[in-house]
Amino acid sequence: MGGSSAHARSSGRAEVGSRIGTRELTSQTNLVPFIARWSGERNLPMPVVARGGQWTGIAYADRRAFDRDANGVLWVRAVSRQGMGRPEYGKVHSQRQRLCMERLLCQICGGPADRTAEGTLWLIDAHARSLLLMGEITTHPPVCLPCAHRSVRACPHLRPEWVALRVRTAIPYGVNGILYQPADPAPVTVTAADVPFHSARIPWVLASQLIMRISDFTVVNLEELQP
Repeated sequence: MGGSSAHARSSGRAEVGSRIGTRELTSQTNLVPFIARWSGERNLPMPVVARGGQWTGIAYADRRAFDRDANGVLWVRAVSRQGMGRPEYGKVHSQRQRLCMERLLCQICGGPADRTAEGTLWLIDAHARSLLLMGEITTHPPVCLPCAHRSVRACPHLRPEWVALRVRTAIPYGVNGILYQPADPAPVTVTAADVPFHSARIPWVLASQLIMRISDFTVVNLEELQP
């Protein structure tokens, strides 16, 4: 499950990943989270170049159609070899995380997240009161009901405090990734950052996780929701 906050704002996330699948969670459920990265899936080193004209920003030298999303954002080229090597529990596979967000799949098992007329099930390790005051942005995908029950029992990041939500509105907000800036002879990295799609910096980010804004939600009692 998620890291230390529901907010997708901690610097360095693109490098260390969200802490969704710990050894403790896996050992108790015999399940490697779907969005966890395996050692055989480490991202290929892909130098970026500057591009000019109307689409000023960064690009790969050998440009391919699938490198960008519908917003024109450049994404890391993630190797897909799920199950190869060792699970890297502290790292997130960018393509599977993005898939779970876009299709509302469970981050733990990869199946459909739990959905009812009240909304999609999300687990957030945050204060319910603060959640009710504002919409949340998060890089943590939703969950199905059986995986939600496993997670709150096993995931140490949820033990101190967590809240279950039925989310009726979840829309893409931006991306988490590595921010670049122009330099000669090639762009250089600046920092890991959360960048909204409307930001002027979006052409200069190499994305690794999709951020969703969740709103119009209701806090629910997970114990009353049986698989």
